[in-house]
Amino acid sequence: MEKADDHCLSKLQLTERSDARPFVLRLREILAACAKSIENGDTRQSEAMVSELVNCLDSISEAAETELDNGDSESHVFEVLNEIYQFISSPLLDQGTIDTLSFDLPKAVSKFVGVGGCLEIVDNIIDRFVTMCSPRDMLSILCEALDFQMTKGTNSIAPFLSGLSKVIRSIQRRHFEQIKVVVPVVLNALKAVDFETCDEDVKCDTLYDRAMDIANSIQSVCVKLDGKVHEKLQSLLGLYALQIMALFSVSTSHEVSSCLPFVSKLSCFLPFCGLSYVGLITGSDIDKISNIIGEDEDDYTACFSYIKHGACLSVLWGYLSEEVAQAAEEKMGDLKDELATKQTERWKAIGMFRHILSFLGLSWKLKKDAIDFLLSINGSESFDDDQSEYISYMPSIFAALQAVQIIIMYAPDTMLRKNAFGLFKKLLADIPCSERFDMLRALIVNSDSPSMVALLLDLVKGEMHMELCRKRVGTDVQQVDSEARPKPSFWTAGILELVEQVLRPPKGGPPVLPEQSDAVLSALNLYRYVLITEATGSTNHTGVLLKSNLQKSYNEWLLPLWILVTGIMSENKTDYDQIAVDMECALNPVELVLYRCIELVEERLR
Repeated sequence: MEKADDHCLSKLQLTERSDARPFVLRLREILAACAKSIENGDTRQSEAMVSELVNCLDSISEAAETELDNGDSESHVFEVLNEIYQFISSPLLDQGTIDTLSFDLPKAVSKFVGVGGCLEIVDNIIDRFVTMCSPRDMLSILCEALDFQMTKGTNSIAPFLSGLSKVIRSIQRRHFEQIKVVVPVVLNALKAVDFETCDEDVKCDTLYDRAMDIANSIQSVCVKLDGKVHEKLQSLLGLYALQIMALFSVSTSHEVSSCLPFVSKLSCFLPFCGLSYVGLITGSDIDKISNIIGEDEDDYTACFSYIKHGACLSVLWGYLSEEVAQAAEEKMGDLKDELATKQTERWKAIGMFRHILSFLGLSWKLKKDAIDFLLSINGSESFDDDQSEYISYMPSIFAALQAVQIIIMYAPDTMLRKNAFGLFKKLLADIPCSERFDMLRALIVNSDSPSMVALLLDLVKGEMHMELCRKRVGTDVQQVDSEARPKPSFWTAGILELVEQVLRPPKGGPPVLPEQSDAVLSALNLYRYVLITEATGSTNHTGVLLKSNLQKSYNEWLLPLWILVTGIMSENKTDYDQIAVDMECALNPVELVLYRCIELVEERLR
């Protein structure tokens, strides 16, 4: 009887205003019916009424989306949300009703975030549920709602992020297990947000500020724990901070200076989680905290797909701002000194930075800053030529060089391309001499850009020239026994294989012209240089002067190429359109060098 009286009083409060619009009156009726059926324990009726409530809100939401610029529509939505908030805030409302509505209302009201000025009241509604309901239940409800929004492709996740930050602080037991469920859902939701189409009230700053609140909540829980659980939660927070660092750096469209306050706050978590700039840039700290958590499921590791990017970006932001470095309790000068003097650490850093150099979503501005940073730490020459130690880093250095190649080819800014090429040469110089040729060969074989192949072949030629000069200087300074002198690493038969790679591609037939004219010209110039140098120096390190090799190059490389070039030139003699002119300009230098190569080979064969 007392419950019935409470319900009557609640219903009276909901209907006492006579000036309400019809749709608000209808909403009040549905809410009252929901409360009545839940309080009476009528499960079937309560499910039906909650479903009707959700459908009612969906129809209002759809109507509002079609009239976003309509002031009346926004006013209607605000009235609806205010009505819901007043209803769930009533002290007379049964706890069972609150608990039941908490499963569907947060998801339903989040659809109104895109309507101007409604974010705050949606926050208030979800906050009310968080305050009144079980933290464990709300954690599951909000995570499920985040998943739902992500699959629907909407950007209405801000209220759930705020709600989760409050729920985390309320967790009483099994802290790591429950927070471990939250983190992937939050990160995947942020990753899925399209900030270009994001609602006016829910911009990048809003979402990432709320993601930061979640980090603060995790930290507040962590400091209350000890032992293994503290260590695992601390490591989870570190991974979360690094992933947020990467996502924020990609999503932001602001100038660097306006990003610094957020990045500084985020960097404060690094020392708390035991993460240092040296450990981040070499990857050792990432391995450490990943092993502590010990989760290797595909779904779980996928949410941390950008932690290596975030590690490099954390250091890069510290390089750009002393304020950020201080927040991370680091001194950038000490880091650069250590990397400049420790070759293996430098190789690790280069391998790590490949992640952001090849990161498609990252701005050219930050990639330019990354190149400047690498140039600043890569100023020292190699201190040793330890082949065995280098081999373990070779794959990551190769990937880093490929990433720099992409910037050289596609960066929109001339200075950026120039700096990238400077970095490329410095990275090559940091590779042991005995392995440098193999690295260049691998880059040539795996490149599908004729212009880049031409550039790489020119670098090979330059290395051969420098090696020859060093050898001559060494011979003049002191007489060294020829058997004791190390074999040249570039002056080998592998050079002819590189030339053949271009002049007689593995797939068969001559190269495609004029598309591959840059690579062909560089290959011919390299062949001519080797042939002349070996002949005048009375050496044959490459085997280029062997009769069998001369006949092979003449019959299989040069003559087929000559037939192709002269045929194309002949066909275009009578054409005067722009395409023909461009083709002739591309093939003229090829024809000249090719003719000279044929002459040299014929002389040697005679």
